[in-house]
Amino acid sequence: MGYELQVIGVRKVFRPEDGRAPLVALERFDLAIEKGEFVCILGPSGCGKSTLLNIVAGFLVPTEGQVILDGVEVTGSGRDRGVVFQEHALFPWFRVWQNVEFGPKMAGVNPAERARIADRYLDLVGLGAFRAAFPKELSGGMKQRVAIARALANDPKILLMDEPFGSLDAQTRRLMQDELTKIWTATGKTILFVTHSIEESLLLADRVVVMTARPGRIKTVLPAPLTRPRSDVAPDFVALKAELQGLLKDEIEAGGEARPTTGNNPGRQTL
Repeated sequence: MGYELQVIGVRKVFRPEDGRAPLVALERFDLAIEKGEFVCILGPSGCGKSTLLNIVAGFLVPTEGQVILDGVEVTGSGRDRGVVFQEHALFPWFRVWQNVEFGPKMAGVNPAERARIADRYLDLVGLGAFRAAFPKELSGGMKQRVAIARALANDPKILLMDEPFGSLDAQTRRLMQDELTKIWTATGKTILFVTHSIEESLLLADRVVVMTARPGRIKTVLPAPLTRPRSDVAPDFVALKAELQGLLKDEIEAGGEARPTTGNNPGRQTL
């Protein structure tokens, strides 16, 4: 074991071009994640969770600080980071297998190997029978499973997930949480997962990183040493949920934003 990801002294300031005052989104953010760990980022709306994920993904450049992935500084996007967003972003004109093969194809992988990779990950997410379907023929949960398979097809070192189940109904969301836990167990991938659902963070994570209101800092990191599969009515789960609610209360009031949900259907907010 060792640190797969290190976020060191990251600060992010957005400077509007219309002359408005600069917006400090992240301030002195430090986080280290071990290889194979599942970490959830939780905090009030607008606290910088998605900004942090985009910096790790290489889509945004930090104003200060650095991100180190497996000993190498992140200076842009790359295949070593798989990203899954709230919206699946599949190519509608491609069939499922073509969507999953896309990354390896762009990397120059030969057709036979691309087909093997696509079949492997579609079987892993339970969609082998739908490999020839178009995205429009799939349910919301199935589309997100394809998006996860597509991210894994590049064999990334870390999977970055920005509220990937936020637009799903409560029942589908719960099924997807179970499915993701199985995928994580099978692949051993490091996962950094953004959510504003207290319950979701505890169902999934080894550790929950609680952020302050903007500018986003780490308020605390709460271990979640719960036996898997997890039950949201187990006494230890309920106790941790109450602790998280208490930790977030002051930040929610300070930020003046909507309260993070404690359930499995928090809506479609982008945080």
